[in-house]
Amino acid sequence: MRVDLTGALNSVLQKTIKEYRAADECGDVRSARAKALECAGLLEQIARSSPGQREIYMKRAQEWRAIAGQVEARGSGKVVESAGSGENEFLTYAESLIATTPVRWGDIGGLDTVKRLMMETIVIAGLSKPDSIKPWKGILLFGPPGTGKTLLAAAAAGSLNATFFDVKADRVLSKYFGESSKMVSGLYAAAREHSPSIVFVDEFDALSQSRSGDTSEATRKLLSTLLTELDGLQDKKSGQLLLTLAATNTPWDLDPAVLSRFPRRIYVTLPDPAACSEILKIHTKDLDCSALDIDALGARCVENIYSGRDIQNLCQQAIWHMVREENPNLHHLAELPFDELRERSLKVRGLRAGDFEDAFEKIRSPITRSDLRRYDEWNESFGE
Repeated sequence: MRVDLTGALNSVLQKTIKEYRAADECGDVRSARAKALECAGLLEQIARSSPGQREIYMKRAQEWRAIAGQVEARGSGKVVESAGSGENEFLTYAESLIATTPVRWGDIGGLDTVKRLMMETIVIAGLSKPDSIKPWKGILLFGPPGTGKTLLAAAAAGSLNATFFDVKADRVLSKYFGESSKMVSGLYAAAREHSPSIVFVDEFDALSQSRSGDTSEATRKLLSTLLTELDGLQDKKSGQLLLTLAATNTPWDLDPAVLSRFPRRIYVTLPDPAACSEILKIHTKDLDCSALDIDALGARCVENIYSGRDIQNLCQQAIWHMVREENPNLHHLAELPFDELRERSLKVRGLRAGDFEDAFEKIRSPITRSDLRRYDEWNESFGE
């Protein structure tokens, strides 16, 4: 079976780019050159693991070898033309955000209406259609934390077999402070090259908070670049699929101009009793649950204002309660070599109501009913 190494290699590449930047900024020519060559080598490995995008990654590798040459020439005092090397770095960092996702729509419990709306958006984008029928360029997913917004984005990319760019807004801002607008341009340039692409921006409000008098010039430039990319002027007649999925827990903080680029705004709510039961089954599927009243547990999850993530944590706590009861001396095995541990088996039994009673005492929802009212009010004013 062929093992997909691109995710691990991209993580190493991202770390190496950061090390290159640090060495280059402090004038360590030797280390900067070595890191640039290391980036080139990693991109060549990724190219071998990605036959369908081999040419793109090989081109990036060649550009990083050119950067290594430029660094060496600077160190020797030669005058070199280095235009484009910065842009290449941003593009390469953007490509390191590509994630492999095994998630499919069927892996998500509940959220049937949300899934249907997202499926419609993706299907319409791919079908042949009259020019007057224009697909959405972006979807805003908003709602309480832990409700499955990231899973929905991963399922959209996984089911479509699209390139999935998993972007954490706060990391982009901290890593490229003052240059975030270039990072955004690099991100969308990479997404166009790897089309069909889905760009998922988590914590989107960090990139696009409402403008105020104390907003920095760098932030204003970032917002302007973001608006241009969301308009998708370069993509309107290309026939490519480039869909931006943005997720936020605080939609009321978004800049109105950015919000207008997301006419499709989908409220990802807390799960209802049926969805809670479905999520409970997903996270206990390998264990005997015949002694449990799953529907009663689901109803209790609703009473406790649990999100999908809370229910996942609840199941994990219940499972660990069972494991500790069945294996009271588990910690004594910590001194054994790993190979010897692999020869032993963990004792398990079916889950019982008592396991979940213990878990309910430990899992507290961070969401309040006041929070839910605020989401409901925003949804009534601005939602789908």
